[in-house]
Amino acid sequence: MCFWALCFWALFFGAAVFLVAFLDGGSGPVPAVDAVRSRQGDFMQLVFDGHNDVLLRLWRAHAAGIDPVRQFQGGTREGHIDALRARAGGLAGGLCAIYIPSMVDFVLTEPDAKGHYNTPLDRQLERAPSLDIALQMAAIALRLERAGGWRLCRSVAEIRKAMEDGIFAAVLHMEGCEAIDADLSALEVFYKAGLRSLGPVWSRPNIFGHGVPFAYPMSPDTGPGLTPLGFELVKACDRMGIAIDLAHITEKGFWDVAKTSEGPLIASHSNVHALTPVARNLTDRQMDAIRERKGLAGLNYAVTMLRSDARDVAETPLTDMVRHIDYMVERMGIDCVALGSDFDGATVPASIRDASGNQRLIEALKTAGYHDSEIAMIARENWLRVLGTIWHD
Repeated sequence: MCFWALCFWALFFGAAVFLVAFLDGGSGPVPAVDAVRSRQGDFMQLVFDGHNDVLLRLWRAHAAGIDPVRQFQGGTREGHIDALRARAGGLAGGLCAIYIPSMVDFVLTEPDAKGHYNTPLDRQLERAPSLDIALQMAAIALRLERAGGWRLCRSVAEIRKAMEDGIFAAVLHMEGCEAIDADLSALEVFYKAGLRSLGPVWSRPNIFGHGVPFAYPMSPDTGPGLTPLGFELVKACDRMGIAIDLAHITEKGFWDVAKTSEGPLIASHSNVHALTPVARNLTDRQMDAIRERKGLAGLNYAVTMLRSDARDVAETPLTDMVRHIDYMVERMGIDCVALGSDFDGATVPASIRDASGNQRLIEALKTAGYHDSEIAMIARENWLRVLGTIWHD
């Protein structure tokens, strides 16, 4: 436990200061650092992103013999996020997922003649190997913090301070709780390591509940919801101040969490079912519940969740992203809409490409008539408000 304690408290700033110098040449009052100047001299809205899979990419890099800390700090052509591209696109931080990959490569089922597809749910994973992988990803996160590549944040004040210091503000999230045991002992350990958000399930079953498949067209009402252990997990998260993410859970599971948790409802990376009827997207009734509970939904950049035909095609216009935001704003209000890119976990529009392209979405929102104050809410302030409520800041 001494190692974990040291990792938990150690913050080394030297490498981060070097990166900032190289590239430059919620609750409580909002600091002056709400935008940064790009290398071209333009001001950029800072973005706090509700979901990414950069830890999965770095874990795979480590398994291939590549130093994950060096890859994040020094930059890479792989994936979507590293320190250099984040800085270039104003990505100031986000929820970084510990996600246990499938035992075999997970691929979407090819669409039929009508463009429809229904990818079978991934099979349930064993806990022991899942725990090993989760610990390896958490260790990468801690090593990055020690090296100054990012700062692990456990409060909104820490997120804002990291933004002010120009250091990537990472919050540990768990996407699917395969690594958590039935008596929740592991949850306590991960919490001490910095875990502040989790989704009970990914798109597969586990001991806590059931996920939705990747399917089009399909309702999110695809099966059972929480298990008895799932209800206990939700209650524990409420007690500990851990955000509960409903992005991959069945509709029944959504309502199970809604009646059990007392906190805001969050779908960190989900879009509008009425516009793109994939099982992963939110129905109007679900969005109404999010509004009533003062929660949020984060726009997923995954093209399969943006396009009306749900095809996995990178040549997807930014107008598809804007129309989902427009719909969510009209349905839930500007306070309940945020961003949840799914960087490093999905195909994103070619015009975004990676974290360096975030400001293209910001510009598209400006063109669509959103004011700077409204864009600030979508880009980061709504996430910081909701997390501050849940974390008892």
